[in-house]
Amino acid sequence: MAVLLPSDWEYPLPPLQRVRQVFPATQLTDPAARVREQMQARGVQALVKPGARVAVGVGSRGIAHLPVIVHTVLDVLKEWGAEPFIVSAMGSHGNGNEAGQREVLAGYGITEAAMGVPVVTTTESVLLGETPGGVPVWFDKAALAADLIVPINRIKLHTDFIGPLQSGLCKMLVIGLGNQRGCTTIHDAPPEQFAAVLEAAARVILAKAPVGFGVGILENAYDETADIQVLPASTLIDEEKALVKQATSLMPRIMLKSIDVLIMEEIGKDVSGAGFDPNIVGRSSARDTFTVPIPAIQRMVLLGVTPQSHGNGIGIGLFDVILKDIFPTLDLEAIYTNAVACRCIADARIPLMAASEEEAVRIAVKSCRGLALDKLKIVRIKNTLSLGEIEVSPALFPEIEQNPHMELLPDVRGYRKG
Repeated sequence: MAVLLPSDWEYPLPPLQRVRQVFPATQLTDPAARVREQMQARGVQALVKPGARVAVGVGSRGIAHLPVIVHTVLDVLKEWGAEPFIVSAMGSHGNGNEAGQREVLAGYGITEAAMGVPVVTTTESVLLGETPGGVPVWFDKAALAADLIVPINRIKLHTDFIGPLQSGLCKMLVIGLGNQRGCTTIHDAPPEQFAAVLEAAARVILAKAPVGFGVGILENAYDETADIQVLPASTLIDEEKALVKQATSLMPRIMLKSIDVLIMEEIGKDVSGAGFDPNIVGRSSARDTFTVPIPAIQRMVLLGVTPQSHGNGIGIGLFDVILKDIFPTLDLEAIYTNAVACRCIADARIPLMAASEEEAVRIAVKSCRGLALDKLKIVRIKNTLSLGEIEVSPALFPEIEQNPHMELLPDVRGYRKG
């Protein structure tokens, strides 16, 4: 199939040289000790009665030290006399069914054998009430039957909306523990109203469900654990809003002004709920405003989907060109379930497909206008979490040399031809 003309193969693509980006690197050296310290310091032990059944919510995100953090929470609860168990808290992810969500948890090391407690992934929901605006609030039946509920989640900027609450504990309570029905209902709200609806629904849950406290995780720009805080239910919403602001200051980014072609090696649910973080690259089907600096990017190329995403390539539709060998690895049912529940159909579309990385880049370049072929600004990243090192073409060297937070490294790479 003659996608490109012979002349489109004649010019040399620029080599890509590694660049180090330096971000604030606050990091916990002992996450387990921090969990214990916080659980003792925040006065939540009084909430845990002897013999209490405690539902510990774990979601579908790839989080640094997740097995250690979850195991430590379970251990402390057991030491306090509780009988904890894990509930899946991931909305429509994992195909929205029990087997799929159990598989997602297992991929992160969250299994009955590893954690030493039962893992419950049933997805039946109960109508808990309505927000003042009339939005139904659904909640996981297994968690609601417990004496206490403890969600564990990373707090960060959300991919699809802006507000004082974004991705974190409240979202896990409302959407993760709402299962597919709750996820679908809440996502009926338009992006500009989503944060307010999320907060209203979280207040309904905190008033009617036995939520004891949450364990909020902050990560630095290198995908490392920066802090862990225990938030009692009585102050959870206000404290989480403060942590959202802190998370924003820890965000990584691509420290460049403009890019002709961005190559992303992988997307996945373990990277971001949207497959990649729109806050890094400025591509979203839900919004067009962002709170952190973003390069102007003309075209985006995708090379793969992470194994941990189990075929859920949600977000693939926001790329311009992908490798054709991605397509056989996709679980379309998982993608469509996720896309329909979140009202993000565009994220599930299949872009133009190329046989190799080199062909994909040449197609992306051809689809741009006004580019000087001898001065192409091309950047390659692993994913939107791993931005400590990126690769850039020589046309970007002058900008990098003027930035004290960027450093050219000696390694140079080309493009995969097939």
